[in-house]
Amino acid sequence: MRAEPGACRMLVADICIALVVVAIFGLNFVAIKIALVAFPPLFLTGLRFLLAAFPGVLILKPPRTSVRIVVAFGLCLGVVKFGLLFLGMALGMPAGLSSLVLQTQVFFTIGLAFLVFGERPSRLQLLSALIAGCGVGVIAVWQGQHALLGPFLLVIGAALFWGVANVVVKAAGRIDMLALMVWGSLVAAPPLLALSLVVEGPDAITSAVQKADAWSWSAVLFIAYPTTMLAFALWNRLLSRYPAVTVTPFALLIPIIGLSSSRWLLDEPFEIADAAGAALIFFGIALNVLVAWLRQRRAGDTRPASIITTALRDHPAP
Repeated sequence: MRAEPGACRMLVADICIALVVVAIFGLNFVAIKIALVAFPPLFLTGLRFLLAAFPGVLILKPPRTSVRIVVAFGLCLGVVKFGLLFLGMALGMPAGLSSLVLQTQVFFTIGLAFLVFGERPSRLQLLSALIAGCGVGVIAVWQGQHALLGPFLLVIGAALFWGVANVVVKAAGRIDMLALMVWGSLVAAPPLLALSLVVEGPDAITSAVQKADAWSWSAVLFIAYPTTMLAFALWNRLLSRYPAVTVTPFALLIPIIGLSSSRWLLDEPFEIADAAGAALIFFGIALNVLVAWLRQRRAGDTRPASIITTALRDHPAP
């Protein structure tokens, strides 16, 4: 039995696929942390995008949009967002907490959409942003007491530039996101590797490549292929079969999986202050997604996607 486009009820098999996708996205933060033990952060980021670009660019045609959009997307998402994320995690930001804090990109996206497109947020959306902002404040104060405010702010910066990338995607219109990700990876890899040579140095890169074990290389391959190619392909498949309002709420499971898997696999500490801040952030994000979900349901999912839906629909996680 095949689901018709526009159907709201998902088949059991497709629910399982959605759960596999969010599990991959959530576990990706653990893989990043493992890979950062062996590789310098900028080099790892560049290596991730180099591998993600090939052999993808040999298989997928460039997305039907301007070169300027592809370049802007690659630089904002690949170079700046992921560069800041990997650097912040390398300096001590926990993987689980990163998976949640990074989702504040939704609120940066809302603010940028108001400035660029004039999309005025509702009072409930502003309330949800305030709630999540309080959570960010709690975590910032706590991390500051433990000399981790710098890494925390780097991840917040990554969330900001994820929001910028969402605005670029919104400006591009409805395009093949997998193709945009692959060709954007081709844009991102060279400047990241060049930055790594200048900042981290060829000696550090050579040493890391020579000393990395099979576990570290497996983490790199997981970051580059199952996350970028497989998960995005499956996510796009679901979006082609169902309304965005049916699929996007699954993205809320990503930080839950990220937090639980990092606690279980990496034995990362999760203090009471972290838990309180995380709860506020998650509640704010969930409330925001619910607002977008209700709006699109009332419109029969026929209106152009809002910037909030775009933020969780097109590329819900690294």
